[in-house]
Amino acid sequence: MDKRYHLFKKGNKVLDLGASPGSWLQYIAKVVEKKGLVLGIDINPLKWVTLPSHVRFWQRDVLKWEQEEARVLAPFFDVVVSDLAPLTTGNKDGDAYRSFKLAERALNIAHDLLKPGGHFVCKLFEGKETKGFLIECKKIFSFVKLFKPESSRPKSREVFLIGLKKK
Repeated sequence: MDKRYHLFKKGNKVLDLGASPGSWLQYIAKVVEKKGLVLGIDINPLKWVTLPSHVRFWQRDVLKWEQEEARVLAPFFDVVVSDLAPLTTGNKDGDAYRSFKLAERALNIAHDLLKPGGHFVCKLFEGKETKGFLIECKKIFSFVKLFKPESSRPKSREVFLIGLKKK
């Protein structure tokens, strides 16, 4: 995804929502290097315990988190990524709706904390709310696209929304 859309650069400040277990956090930390900053937020503890000096992890519930707290580290971020996902129940419509609510929260955080020109990546399960969510994102970003990774199962509803260049 990063190779295709060039999301992260050396020195970027990146907010990672739904950071546990830490694979995105590790990847982003390598790309932004020590001149960058990565803040991971998740309700669950981080599995990756040794953090480089330019990476922080805060255990918080994103739905209740006061995002102004992030401004202690950076007034604005270059990229906000969200790998938030609900606990699935097998009810595809219900799971998609809960995923949409998490994506909506991530978009609100991104709208508040992203600098102009910043990027947003958000996981969601496709459902009846997806079209409206895309419309909202197009009001905020110059380029919006749904991306399904090759590693995703063909029948999976999981997609990533890419929002580039915040207006």
